[in-house]
Amino acid sequence: MDTLRSIALFIAAAIAEISGAWLVWQGVREHRGWLWMGAGVIALGLYGFVATLQPDANFGRILAAYGGVFVAGSLAWGMAIDGYRPDRYDIAGALVCLVGVAVIMYAPRTR
Repeated sequence: MDTLRSIALFIAAAIAEISGAWLVWQGVREHRGWLWMGAGVIALGLYGFVATLQPDANFGRILAAYGGVFVAGSLAWGMAIDGYRPDRYDIAGALVCLVGVAVIMYAPRTR
């Protein structure tokens, strides 16, 4: 059950961080204004809180693993929201990152 909770939290964190970064990007680069940027800052702050809910208590491990989730999630966001079409190398890289997440977070450990 901890693994399913952890995966759900990684997905929630990815949505919060990627949407926050996207909103700031839209506010600045697409000149959509302060409301977009403010919403982005709030979403980015929410990401920080969601990350603390992971069952594992090791900050470095959580953030390192989340990096892989962020890579794959960013490509998925680009596809869903911006019409980006990843090539086979993008997909291969994202899969490598997700394998890294699985090794970092879910490999059996002796404590």
